[in-house]
Amino acid sequence: MTAGRYRVSVTAEGRQMLQGWWEDETVARRKFVAWVGQHGNRPDAHVTLTDEETGSRLTEWPDPR
Repeated sequence: MTAGRYRVSVTAEGRQMLQGWWEDETVARRKFVAWVGQHGNRPDAHVTLTDEETGSRLTEWPDPR
């Protein structure tokens, strides 16, 4: 069961570290940026923002491009 439409996830060293759900996309994007700042220095860190309603990944760090 999720608490919101937008999910932010942090993985590091191949393990799920954190997940959170928000109803408001703006709030979720702010949390995404905050978690990149807080956890981006972990080995193999990866942060994603996903729209759970559409299943689309809205953004991720590091940028795969």
